[in-house]
Parts: sequence; structure tokens; C-alpha cells
Amino acid sequence: MRLALLLYKYFPYGGLQRDFLEVARMLQQRGCQCRIYCLEWQGETLAGADLRRVPVRALSNHVRYRKFLDYVQTDLATDPVDGIVGFNKMPGLDIYFAADPCFADKLAQRGWWYRHSSRARHFASWEQAVFGTGGAQRILTLSDSQRDVFSRYYQTPAARMMRLPAGVLPDRTYPDDALERRRTAREALEVASGELVLLSLGSGFATKGLDRTIEAVAAMRQEQPSQALRLLVVGQDKSGRFRRQAKKLDLADNVQFLGGREDVVDLMLAADLLVHPARNEAAGVVLLEAIVMGLPVVVTDVCGHAHHVAAARAGLVLPSPFSQSDLQRAIMRFFDGVYRADCREAALLYTRLTDLRSTHAVAADMILQLVSRRTTGRRD
Repeated sequence: MRLALLLYKYFPYGGLQRDFLEVARMLQQRGCQCRIYCLEWQGETLAGADLRRVPVRALSNHVRYRKFLDYVQTDLATDPVDGIVGFNKMPGLDIYFAADPCFADKLAQRGWWYRHSSRARHFASWEQAVFGTGGAQRILTLSDSQRDVFSRYYQTPAARMMRLPAGVLPDRTYPDDALERRRTAREALEVASGELVLLSLGSGFATKGLDRTIEAVAAMRQEQPSQALRLLVVGQDKSGRFRRQAKKLDLADNVQFLGGREDVVDLMLAADLLVHPARNEAAGVVLLEAIVMGLPVVVTDVCGHAHHVAAARAGLVLPSPFSQSDLQRAIMRFFDGVYRADCREAALLYTRLTDLRSTHAVAADMILQLVSRRTTGRRD
């Protein structure tokens, strides 16, 4: 079976990108020939896949995306496949892996000028092309809340939307030598005795609420000056705005920007708390990764996987509407080492009792089943 997998940009540190790569690997293991179309690819390529970089340029992303789709459709017309799977929203997909939040919901919260910009009109129309009548035959969603939001805006039939189970990649596993690795990692970071280490993990700093976390750190330093506090920022994104914020708040020594990292497991072991006050998040695999690693979490309830944090008793879920003071108080709750230990043990127990690993295998099986039915129908 020949499949085209469409993704605008691949880099090793994005949640969507990691999902994409693992689903592609699962499809290969099931005997599929995977052809990947992308604009940019950073890092090692997927062995055995046909990687086709699309050589188009434009002054704006949305114009470039239109050129990308034109190129892909032309290429597929001369070299067809059995099915087209998209990991970004665009017309012409057979299956859409829904890792991104609802753009229509975001648009409803923005001003008139933005809603009528060419960029907004582009993304709104392409989301409509996926979820509206005549759109993708199957949409693989990552959470109930994400599915409900899309259904509210597009009235997408339930039969077209298939809910995937939670999924953490195999490299996120609580190791047998966790305590030793934690000690080594904290020594490498020069963490002082008694210092509380907060972790912000994920690309897309504004969406993840990094500015909210930095503001909370500044407030806590004033309120609890005796508590040594450090924030590690891990992810691949433009950091200038957030560095300036930290400097303005006199946090240059308290906020470390580490960029994209391969040693995320060790950084999670070194940390005392994951802080994730996201503005919107379709799922938030980092929350599942924290649970698996026994790392307590503070998260906003807009994240699709926030319910796992609550069910695991692995941290605190902040209710909407967001309150900066709520975030500050929640983080300060974790100054208590006994409470952190309770959350860690509860998270590890939840990991043993709950399936948090099967997203990508189930997604690959669903893709194969749908495409097989389509190709059988054509032959008949």
C-alpha cells in the first residue's frame, strides 16, 4: 500500500512532529510504502521513506502553504498513491491526524482586523475543507474536548471523527536508575541544594503560556525570597520576547533557555514541576510524558490531556478562565516536598494501571483499514 504523508515542517522537538514520525514508522512496520511531502526537514530522515521536499517559497506562510499543496497535487497526479494522510489542515485529504487545536475557536476570540486578514481567511477555509461537508473521510482526534470543539463549529458527523487513545513514545520511560540520573542532571545544571526547578517544555512558547510562567516566577520571588527557584525553558522557538520579559523582571539568573534538547528524559528527572499554563492545546502529549516520568504538573484545563493529570492525581489543573494568581498559588503548593512526592507516586501508579502508549499503533491501524476499504471499493 502506498501512502502520501503531508507535513509542512519536521523538526525533532515538536509534539506533532514526533507523532508524525512514530505513525510513519508504524505504517512502515505494517508494510506500507510511505512518501513524505514537506517544506522543511530538520534532523535525521526516516529510513525507507520517500522524502520529497517541496521547493516553493513565498513571503508569507499561508501563501507558501497554498503553493505547497499545488505542488503536491500535481506530483500526485503523475505519481498516484492509495491514500493521502495529512498532519496539517488542508484540502484534499483522505485522513487528517488532528494534533492542532480548532482555528475557528481561536478566531472567535480575536479582533475584527485579524479575523478578516488574508492569513485568517486562509486557515479558516482550509479547516473548513477538512471538517466541513466533503472534507476528510476520517479525522483522528486526540481528546474528547478537541472533538467536541470541532463538532460545535462544523457539525462534523461523529462517524467521521475517530478518537485515538493516549500515546507516549517508547523513549519516555521512568528508568530504574531515576534517582541517580536526577542527581547527575541536577549537578550538570549546577542546581543548588533546596532549589526548586520548574520546567517549561514544548515548542510554541506563546501558546504554551511561557510568559505566564515567567510572570509567576517573578511574583513568587518577591513573595518567597528565601525559596531558591529556577525555570528551565526547553523547546525550539523564537525566544527573544521571553528573554526580554525575564530580563525586565530581573530573572536573568532564574530563567534558563536551553533550546531543543535530546536529553529531555534527564531534564524531566532533574525538574520538580512541569508548568504548562497553555492558552490552547488540542492534547498536550507533554502532560502524559510528565505523568510517565513521575513529574508533577500544573496545567490549564484547556489542554486535551489535562483530565489525565486530574485522574492520576499527578498535579493541579487550573480552571478557566485563566487567573495569574491561581497559577502562582498552584506552583507555590509544590514548594511542599511531601506533596510533590505524593503526586510523583500517584503518577507512577497511574502509569502502571492505564494505557498511555497506544496512540500511534492505533492510528496506523485505522489508516490502513480506511485506505484498504477505499482501494477495495475501487477494484470492485
